[in-house]
Amino acid sequence: MIPFSVLDLSPIVEGGSAAQAFRNTLDLAQHAERWGYHRYWLAEHHNMPGIASAATSVVIGHVAGGTKTIRVGSGGVMLPNHSPLVIAEQFGTLESLYPGRIDLGLGRAPGTDPRTTLALRRDRTSADESFPRDVAELQRYFMPVVPGQAVRAVPGAGLRVPIWLLGSSLFSAQLAAALGLPFAFASHFAPDYLLAALSEYRNGFQPSEALATPYAMVGVSVVAAETDREAARLSTSLQQQIVNLRRGVPGRLQPPVDSMEGRWSPAEQAGIEHMLAYAAVGGPDTVRQRLTALVDMTNADELIIASQIFDHQARLRSYEITMESGHPN
Repeated sequence: MIPFSVLDLSPIVEGGSAAQAFRNTLDLAQHAERWGYHRYWLAEHHNMPGIASAATSVVIGHVAGGTKTIRVGSGGVMLPNHSPLVIAEQFGTLESLYPGRIDLGLGRAPGTDPRTTLALRRDRTSADESFPRDVAELQRYFMPVVPGQAVRAVPGAGLRVPIWLLGSSLFSAQLAAALGLPFAFASHFAPDYLLAALSEYRNGFQPSEALATPYAMVGVSVVAAETDREAARLSTSLQQQIVNLRRGVPGRLQPPVDSMEGRWSPAEQAGIEHMLAYAAVGGPDTVRQRLTALVDMTNADELIIASQIFDHQARLRSYEITMESGHPN
């Protein structure tokens, strides 16, 4: 079976705190390492009361320091929010501390709302225009220093931290292909362009020093439990979170409910069900069937699994069932 990995937003649950979210993140990472997950990625979001991983590189250090073998990285750092030199220094530091275990996944979205984007960036430079240039600059900082180079990343130069491009449309797929980089598609929340993006990436791929052949990772939302019914109930926390986000009132991850009836409009329900079209929600057999179908459809080289579940023990069990279902003994 292909590798499975974890995408964690360090959820802050109703009644909880960021400190608790970070403790849960490390605990999940330690379990994921024992269960055989390949990598553990954290995502950059800002001004989101339910997401604790805004300072992504700091949380990566927390996770890498508490684990031993699992790869740890960003899924992703939103590069337009940062100077490429700063990111090179941050991830050069991480690679120096935890050699051979750090990934740098890059996105071009802000990871937040327009007003917070302005607070982060202080200008209105188009991410579409600057992103390819910033990726190339970042790549140069990880290369060995050349004579006469005035600006270098210390640490960072010569470390060649693996760079991934992340996307939910065709843009990053095409750029990843042109640069010969691994590509991850965010089908856990943006299903529409999944197959088209993978096709663009594979057909346009140019071999590079980083990668000889295309390598595509597919994001998928999974809520696994002992029964389909229990998994459906657990998944209502994610559904409530998406409803609130789309209404412009993001909040902490809510406890599950027995029914979403009366909590969303028919239009909201249809939109969320479309957004989660590839999600695997159910007991072990259902999850196995859904993940197998996704791999068969996409020919993915790896799956990265997001599980927004309110109760930490239920979240652990979901990841355990997912690994058992996808990689049966």
